[in-house]
Amino acid sequence: MNTQIICLANQKGGVGKTQTCVNLGIGLAQQGKKVLIVDFDPQASATISLGFPRPEELPVTVSTVLGKILTDQPVNPGEGILHHEEGVDLMPADIQLSGMEVSLVNVISRETVLRQYLDTVKSQYTHILIDCQPSLGMLTVNALAAATRINVPVQAEYLPAKGLEQLLQTVGKVRRQINPTLQIDGILLTMVDKRTNFARETASLIRDTYGRKINVFKTEIPFSVKAKEATAAGMSIYAYDPKGKVAGAYMELTKEVLNLEKQREKHKTCVRR
Repeated sequence: MNTQIICLANQKGGVGKTQTCVNLGIGLAQQGKKVLIVDFDPQASATISLGFPRPEELPVTVSTVLGKILTDQPVNPGEGILHHEEGVDLMPADIQLSGMEVSLVNVISRETVLRQYLDTVKSQYTHILIDCQPSLGMLTVNALAAATRINVPVQAEYLPAKGLEQLLQTVGKVRRQINPTLQIDGILLTMVDKRTNFARETASLIRDTYGRKINVFKTEIPFSVKAKEATAAGMSIYAYDPKGKVAGAYMELTKEVLNLEKQREKHKTCVRR
């Protein structure tokens, strides 16, 4: 199985990374895909969003299995993976993950520890989605080193858009030095409030500035209070507000992501011929 490992990354917080990771993951599961969501943020937002409000009480989290990798202990198949009623699996996180960033500093091949773990589970999944913390530290570099693709959620506002350049430089460095197969799937505009000229102008500016070099997804995720309520309730937007505009947008995004995969496969087949 050719597992797609998609990293959701942006060093700016509050841009809809976790919301996108959870709802894209469940959207893929609804399309018949076998999905693992890896929460790679010490704040454990994806874990909480998927209905586990006290991650510190979970017996095994991603920091547990990474600790085993670092000390050459075997990781049991499926160890610590939780099953969610909407059809996705979850490798949860907790605050201990913040200590892992410090531990990785003095480790040989420190950028590839997450990749080593994912190699033990990826045969069971068509898609693995990694929800990154809002920084460009060692955890995010590990996620980029493990991924085949990166999606970049960006809020349609000036300051979040400004930080894109730094992230793209980091992606370029990881691609040159660690993971030459890493591809940028696209920039995803989130929390777009189409009632304001400012949001429309910023969205247009991002498309004009980056659209020639990088795919900017056609789908835009609209601003919605219900999306925030869903996260707080530990539910996906499909379960919380299935007929709402955000659920519709995430389903469109899921189709767009799958369509990109088909195009890439088609291109590979043509190249082989």
